[in-house]
Amino acid sequence: MPRKFLVVVDDSPEFEAALRFASRRAKSTGGRVVMLRVLPTDSDAHWSGVREEIERQQRQEAEILLNRLGEETQTRSGAAPVFLIEKGEAQAAIKKVVAADPDIKILVLAAGTSSRGPGPLVSAIIKQGAQIGGRKLPVTIVPGELTEDEIEDLA
Repeated sequence: MPRKFLVVVDDSPEFEAALRFASRRAKSTGGRVVMLRVLPTDSDAHWSGVREEIERQQRQEAEILLNRLGEETQTRSGAAPVFLIEKGEAQAAIKKVVAADPDIKILVLAAGTSSRGPGPLVSAIIKQGAQIGGRKLPVTIVPGELTEDEIEDLA
């Protein structure tokens, strides 16, 4: 099985650098990109009908986003990406996905470009160490401000 590069699809401006980098690395190594979109959960049980509709809409929007990004990812990587949608917190979703798929060999994240640090997900992953999903997993942190040419050169 080809090596898989896991990218968390979020709304941060630097996310696209991680996706472009993972796509280029997948192409140069014969791998595939796994795109994970994490949907927030709402525990307000007495509004269950409204919650179900919101969750349905969020899932539909996630599918549209993944399909749109997947076309470009396939062009860049040379292989169709794998789409995953999970509910909950990003860290828990990453652990679940990594534990379920031993072919995921690298987690690719992009560091934030603001002066407030690398971003909450990168900070959390750095604190927890290489133990993700019950196994050691390398994490590649891509500078969020990398240009297309720089990514091409590095990947």
